[in-house]
Amino acid sequence: MSKFNLGQIVITRNAMDTLDPASVHQAIQRHSWGDWGEVCEEDRESNEIGLRHGERLLSVYKDTNGVNFWIITEWDRSYTTVLLPEDY
Repeated sequence: MSKFNLGQIVITRNAMDTLDPASVHQAIQRHSWGDWGEVCEEDRESNEIGLRHGERLLSVYKDTNGVNFWIITEWDRSYTTVLLPEDY
């Protein structure tokens, strides 16, 4: 079950053209459950605080081809964006 509202889910063109769609779908589910993927401990703690205080949430995953990508949910939960690090 989702721990927070994802808002509108969007994906950058670069991420759409690069990433495995099944990996993206699975990562969005994990992100919504509070499984932050491969973030550092500091970002993991920031996400836990962000859940309680309405701040931005960041997750890091790899698709089936080993490509790193991020999922960011805005502080107001209006948007969740799937992107490659170079898209930021």
